[in-house]
Amino acid sequence: MNEELLKSERIQIERKTFLFTLKENPRGRFLRITEDVGGRRDTIIIPAPGLEEFKKLLAEMVKAAAEAPAKKS
Repeated sequence: MNEELLKSERIQIERKTFLFTLKENPRGRFLRITEDVGGRRDTIIIPAPGLEEFKKLLAEMVKAAAEAPAKKS
């Protein structure tokens, strides 16, 4: 299926690289998030209509991570 690239950004967090790619095809727009760890890649795809809900849930997780006490090993 033909996909048009709309925007792409890369972020490095510790030993992981995340690639965020906004694309569009005949079925609509979507965000592809690819995690690369030493050449091993995993990808999830979020349809554009779900991005706002995904953003809200991610914001809740960020808030919870900041509020939760860190576990000691």
